[in-house]
Amino acid sequence: MLSTMKKIIVWLFPMLCVGCTHQPSAPAVHINLVNNNRSIRFTGLDYAIISEINRDAIPGIWQSLIAVYRMPADTDLKNYQAAQPGVYQLIDSAVVFTPDTAFIKGKAYFMRYYEFGEGKSVMDYFEHHKKLGGTKYIDLIFKRDSE
Repeated sequence: MLSTMKKIIVWLFPMLCVGCTHQPSAPAVHINLVNNNRSIRFTGLDYAIISEINRDAIPGIWQSLIAVYRMPADTDLKNYQAAQPGVYQLIDSAVVFTPDTAFIKGKAYFMRYYEFGEGKSVMDYFEHHKKLGGTKYIDLIFKRDSE
């Protein structure tokens, strides 16, 4: 009887741990060039969050959340690039970024989107071997090809 209880506990505990974890769906952030390739439009961001951020008066808040960078020739140096200065606007359910200097034809750029909810729980460490406290990000690459 005791052996059977141990077997049940050995099987039940891992199933409860795995069954209780919540896998948040990754946002489907998309980027495309608009305004005759002068601006970039970010879609797929949570409208409730971006509208709340848009009400905030902190200067540079958009640049700290969805910054645009010029792709260096050596991609190992991506983390050391300065963000492109420009203006962020909330238009409908999208964020539109217009840089101070126009995107250069044939030059690659990337947008870094930080996922602030990832890597915060102990289960992230065990399931995905993530360093706790580290913020996960996604780099979306784009290039201005035509006029």
